[in-house]
Amino acid sequence: MKRNRKAKILATLGPASSSSNIIEAMFIAGCDVFRLNFSHDDIENHRKNVERIRSLEKKYDHSTCVLADLQGPKLRIGIFKNNEEELKKGNTFQLDLNNDQGDQKRVNFPHPEIYENLTPNTILLVNDGRIRLQIIEQGKDFLITEILNDGIISNNKGVNIPDVILPIDSLTSKDKSDLNKALDMGVDWVALSFVQQAEDIIKIKKLIKNKALVMAKIEKPSAVKNIDTILEVADGIMIARGDLGVEMPTEKVPIIQKNIINRCRFFGRPVVVATQMLESMITNFVPTRAEASDVANAIYDGTDAVMLSGESAIGKHPIESVNVMNNIIESVEKDKDNFDLENEEKKFKRKINNTDAITNAAYSIARNAEAKAIITFSVSGQTTMRMAKERAPVQIIGLSPNLTTSRKMQLVWGVNSCHTEDAHNTTDMVKIACTTAKNKQLVKPDDNIIITAGVPFGNAGSTNL
Repeated sequence: MKRNRKAKILATLGPASSSSNIIEAMFIAGCDVFRLNFSHDDIENHRKNVERIRSLEKKYDHSTCVLADLQGPKLRIGIFKNNEEELKKGNTFQLDLNNDQGDQKRVNFPHPEIYENLTPNTILLVNDGRIRLQIIEQGKDFLITEILNDGIISNNKGVNIPDVILPIDSLTSKDKSDLNKALDMGVDWVALSFVQQAEDIIKIKKLIKNKALVMAKIEKPSAVKNIDTILEVADGIMIARGDLGVEMPTEKVPIIQKNIINRCRFFGRPVVVATQMLESMITNFVPTRAEASDVANAIYDGTDAVMLSGESAIGKHPIESVNVMNNIIESVEKDKDNFDLENEEKKFKRKINNTDAITNAAYSIARNAEAKAIITFSVSGQTTMRMAKERAPVQIIGLSPNLTTSRKMQLVWGVNSCHTEDAHNTTDMVKIACTTAKNKQLVKPDDNIIITAGVPFGNAGSTNL
């Protein structure tokens, strides 16, 4: 199935979209990657959705991609006698380990492992920042805070702590259980929530053991600060603007988005822009003009993919949400000024290896020879991802004898990912490349194409041709 665009679309499955008919319709409308949100729904529903997604592969001769998004360590307060309380600016409010129900003076905050790190002047944001508290006194089992604004505080609301790297594992016991089940389902990507530093990614990779690629969700200031070291070890990045917008000033989020996309380009890592992209389509049939501009600007910035969350999971119009996003991307990519690659190349210079040299050359040849496609043979997908980094103006056809690799590459910018037989020699390589491109109607007769591969064939990481 050929897409008429290079940027990809992720769509979250949920109550509004967890049926074979809806999933197939979203796939046809343009969904490239299906996201399973392990913060919601039960394991059996996720398992059934994976089966529904994989059933499309044979019908459409097109690899599908599934991303499992783990919940992560979310901090929460306890419950109140009256379910909620009104807090007044200037008053004090205590968080403690007492299990009694809360009132206007205090509430349970059942996270003893972090109390020592929460020193005076630390800011706590409750309920997505609607309540701001500043610590004025710290104890081993209590925190006395000053209320910085009037507001309502209620049961089990989340707490964000922007300026502190917390001594908590990025994987909860629930996450570890969900991870094992997701890997058993055969998911292609795993997204790790609330990443703070590179070590968080290293830990989960040890558990995954190359069974899936790992995407770091950037939603904390500490992750923004450590973005380069995280990029060194992560396979991809998701800019999760929801929690990021809570923990950082709202006006800084667009700048951070642009900067992270640029860093991902430099490191050759796929990047996803997520959260509230077409939020109004949860209820409305058309998005706001501001939302359309938000999606368009992410494409202009050079993101690999944009993501639908509530729009496709719980919204009234999951299929139309995908269709609208698809149309916006196609419209932007028709703009001749969409992506000025040469200006980007001048900004980013780094030491290159053999694969870099081959892909650079392939891009240059494709541009000068007016080729219609660059075809990459890749067992691991690394050459295909490296080619996508170039943001070549022609389509990239990623061929792999490894079905899991073919599935993973569906997330990557500009890649038409195809599962094929392996080539045994150069003649095989050319035949498979031309036959696949022709059968899938990705090129026309007499079109020029560029092919990259590695000799000997079938060995990962050996791109030299």
